[in-house]
Amino acid sequence: MTTKNLIKNLINDSIEAKKEMLKPKQIEYIYNVANKIVETYKNNKKTITCGNGGSAADALHFASEIVVRFEKNRKAAPSISLSENMSAITAIGNDLGYEFIFSRQLEAFARNGDVLIAISTSGNSLNIIKALEVAKKLSVFKIGMTNSEGGRMKDMCDLCYCAPSKITARVQECHILLIHIIAKIIEEKILN
Repeated sequence: MTTKNLIKNLINDSIEAKKEMLKPKQIEYIYNVANKIVETYKNNKKTITCGNGGSAADALHFASEIVVRFEKNRKAAPSISLSENMSAITAIGNDLGYEFIFSRQLEAFARNGDVLIAISTSGNSLNIIKALEVAKKLSVFKIGMTNSEGGRMKDMCDLCYCAPSKITARVQECHILLIHIIAKIIEEKILN
């Protein structure tokens, strides 16, 4: 296969995954996730995000879109990414274990009524699972973003968006579109 054909195939694969997002079940999940986050902000609560690797970047991306802006200049809204504090992550990893890097921070920052957005392309990352367990104890609403199979986290979340693919790159591409959709809805509905 030539490089140009590879490029075309990858673009087509991405387009096909996004077309799957147009199916009614996918739209319903996106609608429910966005509405829950809008409700959270209307109740003066916050979102807390976490993820590993590319999903850590997506968690940071979500938080920055909410705190700063997406498409409009508007008031800020509270969103914290647990993937950003390297001092806390390395201290927790060293002192308690890497599986606790998100759950320990969640204990410090989460309050009843907040929303945890846990992102894992496999749905099985142990530190995400531990964060979901702590979120449940703290009465924090749990939104998951994962792949088409959902992994362990699917049944642990109050709402779990399962991107319509098993391929990590396609899952991440769907997650970033979901993040942009949520940011747009939040700006339209509450952050004027």
